Amino acid sequence: MNILLTSVGRRSYMVQYFQNALSGKGKVHVCNNCNSVAMIHADNAVISPDIYSKNYINFLLKYCQKNDIKLIVPLFDIDLPVLSSHKKIFQHEGINILVSDVGTVKICNDKYQTYSFLRNYKIATPETCLSIAHAQNLLKKNKLNFPLMLKPRWGMGSMCVYQAETLQELNVFYKKLKREIFNTYLKFESVFDVNNCVVIQEKLCGQEYGLDVFNDLKGKYITTVPKIKLSMRAGETDAAKVIKHPGFASLGKKLSTLLGHIGNLDVDCFMENGKKYVLEMNCRFGGQYPFSHSAGVNLPLQIITWLKGGKTDMKLFSFAKDIVIAKDIFLTNMNSPLLGGK
Repeated sequence: MNILLTSVGRRSYMVQYFQNALSGKGKVHVCNNCNSVAMIHADNAVISPDIYSKNYINFLLKYCQKNDIKLIVPLFDIDLPVLSSHKKIFQHEGINILVSDVGTVKICNDKYQTYSFLRNYKIATPETCLSIAHAQNLLKKNKLNFPLMLKPRWGMGSMCVYQAETLQELNVFYKKLKREIFNTYLKFESVFDVNNCVVIQEKLCGQEYGLDVFNDLKGKYITTVPKIKLSMRAGETDAAKVIKHPGFASLGKKLSTLLGHIGNLDVDCFMENGKKYVLEMNCRFGGQYPFSHSAGVNLPLQIITWLKGGKTDMKLFSFAKDIVIAKDIFLTNMNSPLLGGK
């Protein structure tokens, strides 16, 4: 079985996880819209068009047909709505895409839809506004307090995030953020609602947690792996302690049942004054999956087993608790034949 990881970026560990799961019985291909470190570790690498290019889907389809790819695993939020909306085209060619349906992707990619979804099901989440007028109204009613976080509505990796301590800062940062969004790749989703592309959110100050919520390929719940986040880097978990927590396990199961996502759901949570809050959700392999994997989970192997007709093996979802894991930084020689080097 050959596998394609899209928008692979620096996720060398994902390449290695799938190579190990294949055990030499298939190749791991990767693509990115420019040369990246993870491409060096793959069995084959290719430069793809930009995700929102009119040639992107056709490029992927032809590449998969040529290289007998049976599974596509997207690793970037922007990729998800595009691939989800074209899922049937690939299925018709016998190519699976590890992506949730369009509705679930929209809920997770859109911070305001995330907020609305969580409030609708009475899951605690920080108060969130789409306009300064709405925020000011809540401030006057003492239903919102400074500091406030301003974020791109369709954002990731803590890009363009500001903290406002006063009304003056709120107004300045709001205007600044709207300009910045359209100078980055965040513009691709933000263009769908230019006037409401910024969210204003109350700041949570408790302990931050992360959840990996695992479902099978039919959206059926399997388990939840909770972690205490010890440090962050560029919006991604950098060090964490894997734990077992009944409260977060039940929260994960509830989110799984409501969303019916496929594969992994990466959830950012806070515990403040003994109350659990959900901040954001990503329905893909997220930055905290390596901690679950290092603790004993092996979702790549289970995915391959499912695609071959096998059943869920709960041994692949067992994990050690109370272990601390941290990411490292390594230097890589980019003169690889895969990238056109010698």
